[in-house]
Amino acid sequence: MYLVQSKVGAIACMMLSLFLLGTWPAFMTLLERRGRLPQHTYLDFSITNLLAAVLIAFTFGQIGPSTPDMPNFVTQLSQVNWQCVLLAMVGGIFLSIGNLSKQYSWAFVGLPVTEVIAASITVVIGTTLNYFLDNRINNAAILFPGVGCFLIAVFLGSAVHFSNSTDNKAKLHKISDGYKDGTGTDKEFKEPALNNGDMENGNVGVNKPKAGTADYLIELENKRSIKVIGKSILIGYGITFFAGGCLSLFSPAFNLATNDQWHLMKAGVPHLVVYTAFFYFSISGFIIAIILNISFLYHPILNLPRTTFKAYLNDWNGRPWALFAGILCGFGNGLQFMGGQAAGYAAADAVQALPLVSTFWGILLFGEYRKSSKRTYILLVSMLAMFIASVALLMASSGQRST
Repeated sequence: MYLVQSKVGAIACMMLSLFLLGTWPAFMTLLERRGRLPQHTYLDFSITNLLAAVLIAFTFGQIGPSTPDMPNFVTQLSQVNWQCVLLAMVGGIFLSIGNLSKQYSWAFVGLPVTEVIAASITVVIGTTLNYFLDNRINNAAILFPGVGCFLIAVFLGSAVHFSNSTDNKAKLHKISDGYKDGTGTDKEFKEPALNNGDMENGNVGVNKPKAGTADYLIELENKRSIKVIGKSILIGYGITFFAGGCLSLFSPAFNLATNDQWHLMKAGVPHLVVYTAFFYFSISGFIIAIILNISFLYHPILNLPRTTFKAYLNDWNGRPWALFAGILCGFGNGLQFMGGQAAGYAAADAVQALPLVSTFWGILLFGEYRKSSKRTYILLVSMLAMFIASVALLMASSGQRST
């Protein structure tokens, strides 16, 4: 079994995990903006997310000889360790529900802000719990200032969204006023204007609105699967804070499963190795995701259209991206746990600075914050600065697990 034992190795795992966990939400958001139902997307995502855990278990979990204290993955499957297995599965349920909730909140408050708030709540609660569960192996003088930076980022993230929403409302208001006085056009539920060209030969250009403009916001609303214009922002914030609460508990539950701080297992039974715990963790997350999303097919929420399992099977629009997102998330979580087992799960929570990556993708792929006000840009830069500081501090607090 391969174990990460050095601080350098642990930090490398965290950095790669940070990139992967910050990237997969961008693909999920892209599909929702193209009109794919989130129930269909998350079912695809869940399949490859589990597959990643299985691949990690049968590769890293089987490398090298098995010892009584550190058995390989397959060896540990037959041991009597159900108490800690249940804890790992509880952690998987928390993560699955949190990620599922975020898929809906992205539509309401945007990819960067959702990740900022959810990740910050995760760190403030989860890192504090992990610090004490890990017997304080992390440097508190460095760790908790990093947690403080995350907490500040919560307020800055909310301010960024409020400012950007105000900017968007002003853009839409201009179109509304223009339509009333005859200088504007009603673009709702209409296709973009076509340039002159030969439609029969396919030589037709499309005047696509530029990112950040009012026309772009209207076109986006017409295409996306979750309609948000006119709905209360409190819905988005409520879902986001619920997601953050769930996500704040998955890492402490995994920590308890692998290190058995509650002494649940009988004497002589080795602790769950990180790969075994991650395997059971992912199975429970997969099961709860399948149950909830199949239920949402027939009983959708947020006024989404009703669909069927057969319709899901036939929906190949964007399926490769959803499957790829599941792989990224699965390997990102696995690397986070590998680094956390070596350097402390509190330090590994540095990967929750994934809004650094998500914001980059949000700006590059979705044109978020384009043509916004100077106030919004100042708040956005301040928010990102807090995350950079928090990543540096949390990783610098890394300890060394003795066993």
